[in-house]
Amino acid sequence: MDASTVVDLALLAVALAAALVMRPWRLLRAGSAHPGLSTPFLAMLTIVAWLWSWPAAAAVPVQWSGAALAVLTLGWPLAVPVLAVAGLSTMATAGLSWAEALSATIWLGLMPATAVLVLGQAVRAALGTHPVVYLLGRAFAVPLVALFVCTLGAAVTGQGLAAQDGEIQVVAAFLLALGETSWTCAIASILVAWRPQWLATWSDVLYLGPRCRPSSG
Repeated sequence: MDASTVVDLALLAVALAAALVMRPWRLLRAGSAHPGLSTPFLAMLTIVAWLWSWPAAAAVPVQWSGAALAVLTLGWPLAVPVLAVAGLSTMATAGLSWAEALSATIWLGLMPATAVLVLGQAVRAALGTHPVVYLLGRAFAVPLVALFVCTLGAAVTGQGLAAQDGEIQVVAAFLLALGETSWTCAIASILVAWRPQWLATWSDVLYLGPRCRPSSG
């Protein structure tokens, strides 16, 4: 096991430990405070695993992450095990080796997911809680930056899209991130309007004001 694989394994172990300490499975249970995230959890587990296996099945070097949408819908603690399962499943679905699957899990899953969490919190702290801030900031600008940077990082480590020309690599990474971000923002917008309970990072009371607080009667 080479040094990079050891580092990737350590990062995965730390992320899983940090996520599990927060007991994210509690979000899957429906209760008085929330309806539970079991439906988006199963959806993201299926969608992300399919996204990560699709390039090998279609024989194209275009790799979407799904990490940003996973964090928006599930929150970081619940998104981490989903991304870990999806990433490691590529050993069976995409024929990746253990080291390749582990590297993909880090660069296509945990890195962008963590960046979306940190940048999203920074945007909320700086710009406040407003639906426009959520949709254009946390659901669009933040995923765009996170996915763009992590796509370049993945290319450097041999994962994802690669090009010999550096400028082409940057443009390709930006366009790839822009395409995924556009779909992420579109799905988040639909969920805000029709299924806000499927977004762990959204709160009607927080973003729309106290008038949206459920009645106790």
